[in-house]
Amino acid sequence: MEIVVCIKRVPATDTAIKIAADGKSIETQGVTFELNAYDEFALEQALRIKEQLNAGSVTVVTVGPKEAQKQLQDALARGADKAVLLLTNEWVHDSWACSHALAAHINKSKYDLLLCGRQAMDADNNQLPSRLAALLGFGCVTEVSKLSLANGVFTAERDIEGAREVIECKTPAVISCNKGLNEPRYANLKGIMAAKKKPYEESPAALPTSAMAIESLTLPPARKAGRILGTGAAAVPALIAALRNEVKVL
Repeated sequence: MEIVVCIKRVPATDTAIKIAADGKSIETQGVTFELNAYDEFALEQALRIKEQLNAGSVTVVTVGPKEAQKQLQDALARGADKAVLLLTNEWVHDSWACSHALAAHINKSKYDLLLCGRQAMDADNNQLPSRLAALLGFGCVTEVSKLSLANGVFTAERDIEGAREVIECKTPAVISCNKGLNEPRYANLKGIMAAKKKPYEESPAALPTSAMAIESLTLPPARKAGRILGTGAAAVPALIAALRNEVKVL
């Protein structure tokens, strides 16, 4: 089975974000970048499927700057067979443009399965998998938290409001992976050394004009300082009054 995993380079979740001088992007100086957390689940699942079948290959692909090579090398060190970087110098792309760039590349080869993270930790819009499936004409199952394969058919489980949905899906398909699907592996020394010899490809991203434009970025307002309503049991009435009249949660 030929599998593609779409990954993304994102700022580390513990990084202090500053807005750049243009007011429309983030200041990247001093920012640590990492592999998107949800994409780690997608990569791990791809590797497990390949190991289960004992055949096929796993290709990781991303749209991003030259620096995204680090995240691709990480994926290769974990066990992927090939990496592709679709180069662009732009800071951010909406899901519409990014899905077109990925589909243009993926259509050049024959793949059975595309795995994506549920969403990117930076944009956080959860659109790419569905858009990519629509462009490729593949079936799509989103936010999968359990996945099994038998006789060429995937059985996927996903949480919905108040229940869990079970779906069967044949290939070719796009599946977006949710937290809890698996426990991602990490690269070991042997994998890091092997990654240096694996196929790596770079080509310009075929990005159309974005359908979305960022007009401005602003940081969230600073949190108000806390206040002490009293001490001991005597403070309970004041606390209840504040929750009811100010916060309005009661």
